[in-house]
Amino acid sequence: MFELLSAIDGFVWGPAMIALLLGSHVFLTFRLGFIQRRLPQAIRLSWKKDKGAEGDISNFGALSTALAATIGTGSIVGVATAIIAGGPGAVFWMWIAGIFGIATKYAEAFVSLKYRVKDHNEEMLGGAMYAWERAFKKDGKTPIWAKVMAVLFAAFAAIAAIGTGSAVQASAMTGIITSNVDVPAWVIGIIIVVMSGAVILGGVKKISTVCERLVPVMAVGYAAGCIIILCMNAQYLLPALWEILRCAFTSRAAFGGAVGSGIVVALQFGCARGLFSNESGLGSAPIIAAAAQTRNPAQQALVAMTGAFWSTVVICLLTGIVLVSTMLAYPEIQEMILANPTLFTGAQLSSIAFSKIPVIGTPILVLGMVAFSYSTILGWSYYGSRCATYLFGHRAVRPYQVIYVLISFLGAIGVGDVVWLVSDIGNAFMAIPNIIVTLALSGLVARETKHYVYDGHLDDECLDDIPMVYTK
Repeated sequence: MFELLSAIDGFVWGPAMIALLLGSHVFLTFRLGFIQRRLPQAIRLSWKKDKGAEGDISNFGALSTALAATIGTGSIVGVATAIIAGGPGAVFWMWIAGIFGIATKYAEAFVSLKYRVKDHNEEMLGGAMYAWERAFKKDGKTPIWAKVMAVLFAAFAAIAAIGTGSAVQASAMTGIITSNVDVPAWVIGIIIVVMSGAVILGGVKKISTVCERLVPVMAVGYAAGCIIILCMNAQYLLPALWEILRCAFTSRAAFGGAVGSGIVVALQFGCARGLFSNESGLGSAPIIAAAAQTRNPAQQALVAMTGAFWSTVVICLLTGIVLVSTMLAYPEIQEMILANPTLFTGAQLSSIAFSKIPVIGTPILVLGMVAFSYSTILGWSYYGSRCATYLFGHRAVRPYQVIYVLISFLGAIGVGDVVWLVSDIGNAFMAIPNIIVTLALSGLVARETKHYVYDGHLDDECLDDIPMVYTK
């Protein structure tokens, strides 16, 4: 079974998926007139409260929850893994994937907001499943092919949430704690269940409130640790940047052959990790974007696209420069990798880099990893529960949340790599219907973006507003 799942995972996340996601990023960048140039405006909108608009949470609350689910262990360990496998050049291609991914993040959020609906409690529901169900209706009926795509997205997203958001994050949290503190895994598992359950069972407003407070603190704390390391490695910063650029465009080995090299390898691992770290195209973040208080889809879509900027363009790039400069500053790390090329992991590289900060280095990494993992558990719980609502109705939310929280205990005590593979496959399969519907509606997105963003009508109400009715 494990071998079969590994083969499926390798296939679905192979060159075809990377080409689909990265190609969509580039296409939407041009189709939307390089929406990335509106980042300064989007960042300002992140702090704006549109109290007169419909929605459940603030712009910043929606962004914080999305970032909570996005900035996880992949932003630290994932970058290190990409460097070991693909060389320093992978950092450059990860950054490029993040820049182009901003356009896709905008487009998929716009679509989600355009076709959002209200549930029985007047709370907002959105995501690719509702876009599929509502965008292609004829005579009040959804075509069977659109309904199938909607169900497939929701089903795979619900599965991926349990794995990626619950089990895998609990496992990562337990691993980093037990490696530094002598405490049984089952004790940590119980603590995770209690802490996550107390927030998740409180609903979207409770989740967003916690994320609003947690995300800025954990991001600033981690960034501060990175800046300290960069100051310690000051003389190696320019050589590190040169090494990243050189390895991105040449086939020369890096660090004496200690890590992967070659343009193709660097591009493959850099793009793959970049696409995975910012989740642009997966369709997860638009689910929470639909809950935001906004007058029109463009406002919150602009806010949502800053998530790809912060997670990949800033955090992942910062991590990459820290790791490459540390490897240059301490040649013994290269020797360790050469001595154990198949055993040395991204987690080890990250731990070594932060351990160079006297006294507080390791605690910063441990606390950062724990905070990132915990926030990811919270964010993905909302995604999964909204998909459960679409599939089975609002009565399915509480049972799904209970299962989600209990699975985190299994992740903490160790459920093997099978859960990770299943959730990874689920991520790929949820991305396909999401990308298709986003591309299919890209003309509408481009047309309304011109009105709202480029013609300066961001305070207008939604064009051609579609009645928000609960369909379950």
